[in-house]
Amino acid sequence: MTKFSEIFLADTTEVLTKIRVDDIEQVVMTLEATRARGGRLFLAGSGGGAGHASHATCDFRKLCHIESYCVTDNVSELTARTNDEGWDTAYSNWLQASRIDSDDCLFVFSVGGGSVEPPVSVNLVNAIQLAKSVGASVVGIVGRNGGALREIADASVLIPTVSPAFITPQAEGLQALVWHLIVSHPTLAASSAKWEGLDQVVRK
Repeated sequence: MTKFSEIFLADTTEVLTKIRVDDIEQVVMTLEATRARGGRLFLAGSGGGAGHASHATCDFRKLCHIESYCVTDNVSELTARTNDEGWDTAYSNWLQASRIDSDDCLFVFSVGGGSVEPPVSVNLVNAIQLAKSVGASVVGIVGRNGGALREIADASVLIPTVSPAFITPQAEGLQALVWHLIVSHPTLAASSAKWEGLDQVVRK
């Protein structure tokens, strides 16, 4: 068991060294431009990505002062759309009802980035395509080869694969690290998180 922990952490460290800093900076600049023009930020993901989207919505609103919304936070609307319209269009139809436009940005969390053929995370692909069709920016953090998200997005961060056995846990785990980096970035950070703020007071 100890050996497994050592291997997992060593592989994760290697993944971290392979993340392209320039890609992170591009995402930051795209988000800064969205805020500067008064655009809104919509966040989406499925499974663990949906949890990330909800948490990150809080961070972008509170720490970066960007008007932000999570596609999956209203379970009543999400299940109604899935039941009545189908899962593949649940996110894109939500974005349409939110009147996403060219001032806005869609931020996607995904392990594989989605594809139409074979059909994987088609709900995310449709949301990405809808956002691009109205001129909105698209950014995201994605694993594996990046899929449709990496291909279509204006900017995205790729969590590279070191060990195929750990694709999902490392992609999802490091997505959280990268978005926390982004909301802490001096270009975007408008206020400090709780403990950082308290530590600054203590140091004074």
